[in-house]
Amino acid sequence: MNREMGGIYVNDRAVSVLENYEIEVLRTWKGRGAMLCESDKGLLILKEYTGPKDKIIFQDALLKSIMKQGFPSVENILKTKEGELITYDQDRVPYILKTYFEGRECNIRDTKECIQAVRALAQLHKASVIDKGISIGVKQRAEYRIDKEYEKHNRELKKVRKFLKDKSQKTNFEIFLLEHYDYFLNLALEVAEEAGRQLKGNGAETEEETCIICHGDYQYHNILMTKGNAEEKEGMAINNFEKCIRDNPVRDLYLFMRKLLEKGNWPIELGNLLLDAYHKEREISETDYVQLYYRFRYPEKFWKIVNFYYNSGKAWIPGRNLEKLEKLLAQEEEKVKFLENYKSSYGRFSFLAH
Repeated sequence: MNREMGGIYVNDRAVSVLENYEIEVLRTWKGRGAMLCESDKGLLILKEYTGPKDKIIFQDALLKSIMKQGFPSVENILKTKEGELITYDQDRVPYILKTYFEGRECNIRDTKECIQAVRALAQLHKASVIDKGISIGVKQRAEYRIDKEYEKHNRELKKVRKFLKDKSQKTNFEIFLLEHYDYFLNLALEVAEEAGRQLKGNGAETEEETCIICHGDYQYHNILMTKGNAEEKEGMAINNFEKCIRDNPVRDLYLFMRKLLEKGNWPIELGNLLLDAYHKEREISETDYVQLYYRFRYPEKFWKIVNFYYNSGKAWIPGRNLEKLEKLLAQEEEKVKFLENYKSSYGRFSFLAH
């Protein structure tokens, strides 16, 4: 059953959830995988919540800590009338209600906005150093040793390679995949081995790093350009911290940069601009430069294509996946050039030399 509110129809289940909060709802409408709500408390967003309760408690504490440390443009989680962070509809589906910023998504084709986003990320990381007490009992620690993460990926790559080799009847996609498999598998094995050797004992697992929280999903759709008044420039707000995790800040920087670099065919100048912009706000350590290098070098896109193929039933692969593989191969030469420039520009560390 639908109910009309402010000229826009919403279902009763959503309305019943909002009634659990001390707010006056003016109107609601659908957003990206959620419901937006105009209220007497400003613009809000209602989302289904799939994580554990201790994670949302951790996220709430993190956001409060970030704001306290001088980074105000992050979301805030509202509590229900009973003081809870999670509420439930009549079918016991969990929801959370957060503040939302009016604005537009970051334009990844605008270099100035991308530089602004990287600066904002560096500022966020400086404000994301938390007290150990906040995270006690919360299993949020990622494996800092990226070689361990890559070793896991490599075991999966080896398994799929064996599956493909043993398969008698192969599709065109599988034949094409196998033709290029050994190159990327050998590269993956080499990166994992090198990363383990070079990063071991270089501060990748220091206690100080364990207190820095990564956003976990720092991408353009989670970065909003907010509107200022006539005298102010556009600001930048960051939302959707549901994937926040304790890890080296390089994790966020790599994710944001890799997506931009792939879309632009690995432009060297843009990469340098983004790294320098981050470094001016928050110093990138030698260890971080090295870890970032290996993150860029590891064939993560190939692993993702293979992983999707193997876990999607292996019977039918959409043409888009073939296009992704073809694009990956076409970009490999430019990516190698980018990495060579990275080593010459930031490779003042002897262990980057081959």
